[in-house]
Amino acid sequence: MTVPAPRTEPADEPPSEADPDPRDPRGPDRWLRTPWETPPPPTPALAPASPAPATAPEPVPAPEPEPEPATTAPEDTAPPPASAPDTDESPAGLRLPPPALDYIGSGPPTYDPEPTALPPADPDGLDDLVPDTVLDGARYGACTLRAVSLRGDSARYRGEPRRDALLTARFGSGEQALVLVAMATGTRAAPAAHLAAAEVCQWIARAVGRSHARLVEDIRAARRGDLKSGLHRLTDRSLGRLRAGAAEQGVASDEYAASLRCLLLPADPECRTRVFFGAGEGGLFRLRDGEWQDIEPRVPEPAGARRAAGDGVPAETPEGDRLTMDLGITTAPPGNPYEPDPGPPPEPFRFRASVARPGDALLMCTGGLADPLRGEPELCAYLGRRWSVPTPPGLAAFLADSQVRVKGYSDDRTAAAVWEA
Repeated sequence: MTVPAPRTEPADEPPSEADPDPRDPRGPDRWLRTPWETPPPPTPALAPASPAPATAPEPVPAPEPEPEPATTAPEDTAPPPASAPDTDESPAGLRLPPPALDYIGSGPPTYDPEPTALPPADPDGLDDLVPDTVLDGARYGACTLRAVSLRGDSARYRGEPRRDALLTARFGSGEQALVLVAMATGTRAAPAAHLAAAEVCQWIARAVGRSHARLVEDIRAARRGDLKSGLHRLTDRSLGRLRAGAAEQGVASDEYAASLRCLLLPADPECRTRVFFGAGEGGLFRLRDGEWQDIEPRVPEPAGARRAAGDGVPAETPEGDRLTMDLGITTAPPGNPYEPDPGPPPEPFRFRASVARPGDALLMCTGGLADPLRGEPELCAYLGRRWSVPTPPGLAAFLADSQVRVKGYSDDRTAAAVWEA
């Protein structure tokens, strides 16, 4: 076995390990030891029988120990080793991510950065307890997934449970597998908001899991129409079960409700189609070439609301006939007058199927992270620098990036990011 030579050779070092110096008290195998190993003391059995010569041998300098890695290197230090990414020779011109921060802005937020109070617990309902933080990740096909759900600063301070729910699941195996990321946010100030969010994630996961084989086929074949209509039905069915649960509990439908956002990732490395669907507020962003793109699907305004406001309705037909609206005749209110008020209309369905490019990073998140990303350019730029590196962050680094705080934004944060190889 050939042992690589040290970085610098003293003048008195032997030319190879096969020709050691017999006068060296450290033994003939000193070149086989790593620099941080301490040479063992000589034993009497190995000591020379003849007296030492009158002229002592020249001392041989010991190998220098390797320096410990520093967190921040000064400007006049040597370049990093070959194993570290070289930003100057990077073909994409990418820089190393900046050091992790605790907060963005002129000052820290009002609340403490760490959890303060635990939510109250019911001895007969311990299954309903929600942990402060959930962290998950995986790598399938051409993408690497990181997902996290954090309790907001205000909920940590008041001892309230996390209203956001996160579920990651894989259905099937091999290239036929389908990865689902589902996240939901319960209604603010509702006592069972965390339960509603968890239930709708489980219901949509159960529905997707039962249909995963057909979904994989439709994603590969790019059947966008079939995907949109099928996932729309699954979403409406899951949200409808929440409304039915609210009626069973005798509470208003908006007190036991949740927004829902899902991401489908096929495990086939040849398929780079990523499917997003759901209902409710949040964000869908894409990081491409170091620039953020807001690709949240836009939903049209309900036609009934536009007619009630008189927007976009012409005063007469092309033939010159006046419309009934201008005659002062009262129009009938929307809905069935013989049924009770159904309440506000449900959230519109959102859908997007896009083909990812190598080097893209796709981010799906709830409003707790989407709002500061849209409102604080400094946070947007910081995460763009952190997540533009060729290697996706590990779980701990992704957690640190996701919990960078901004003053004025203290809601729960749930995010799932996908890096394309």
